[in-house]
Amino acid sequence: MVMVEKGRKVCVTGAGGFIASWVVKLLLSKDYLVHGTVRHLEDEKYAHLHKMEKESKNLKLVKADLLDYDSLVSAIDGCSGVFHVASPVPSTTVPNPEAGNLFTSRLLRVELLEPAVKGTLNVLKACLEAKVERVVYISSSAAVALNPSWPKDRVMDETCWSDKEYCRTTKNWYCLSKTEAESEAWEFSRKTGLDVVAICPTVVLGLILQSNVNASTLILLKLLKEGYESVENKLRMIVDVRDVAEAILLAYEKPEAEGRYICTAHSIKTKDLVDKLRSIYPQYNYPMNFIEVENETRLSSEKLQRLGWRYRPLEETLIDSVESYRAAGLLD
Repeated sequence: MVMVEKGRKVCVTGAGGFIASWVVKLLLSKDYLVHGTVRHLEDEKYAHLHKMEKESKNLKLVKADLLDYDSLVSAIDGCSGVFHVASPVPSTTVPNPEAGNLFTSRLLRVELLEPAVKGTLNVLKACLEAKVERVVYISSSAAVALNPSWPKDRVMDETCWSDKEYCRTTKNWYCLSKTEAESEAWEFSRKTGLDVVAICPTVVLGLILQSNVNASTLILLKLLKEGYESVENKLRMIVDVRDVAEAILLAYEKPEAEGRYICTAHSIKTKDLVDKLRSIYPQYNYPMNFIEVENETRLSSEKLQRLGWRYRPLEETLIDSVESYRAAGLLD
């Protein structure tokens, strides 16, 4: 693939989301012309996109739905690159699709699996039709880390995939949706020759641009606010949203980028994370006790770092996260 020239036209799906907003912001700062897909053009939750520098001449919001193929074709037409970020992320437990309850089964299929899998295929088909040069697909560490047969003492790399049957057994429907969608993306790429690169971030924190609260932000907010009696002392793998956006752009611009890239920066136990937060912000309502659990899954971003990716210190991410929550009125 030839080196991508700056100033070319690209499309970002789900432009109003937590990660996608930062991708849009970064692309605009690099003089890209950006088509950003949103579900409702007049929705107030996209107001932050209109406040971005260079927005008036370089950003065009386009109404599109992942399950409406024609709307995606219109959004992607004329673009040389596509960043497929849009995907449903449940902030609560999703019902079991195999519970025999037709309503909950349909709810899961309609809200999670179908948009993730069919939506991704629709985007890729539209990219093929538009002769897009490269697609950067934002997957998740959820498509990597749920694999009980992976050797316990071995750090997980890009060759590791979540076990779909294990996702079903443990009712981890989000992991199943991400694993299914990324698998389908690679199968489509193999059959058609479409140039696809995937980024698999872990828990993404950092300064929020959007007005609604996303699932990963909720993880930190709950540790700050809820005052739980006890929480599991799980290992948290954290990466800053701005560093994820940089990784995504790197995957697009670097001609040698290929395959999957795990995107993670810091591994920290929940108790250590709370202690770190408490040392900076002692006034919040932190969990009181921590239950030890077997949770030593570790992932490596070595491949991404070889591409030239770097990440910021954890303290910077935590402070910027909390200060942005305060500014948004999410914390006192």
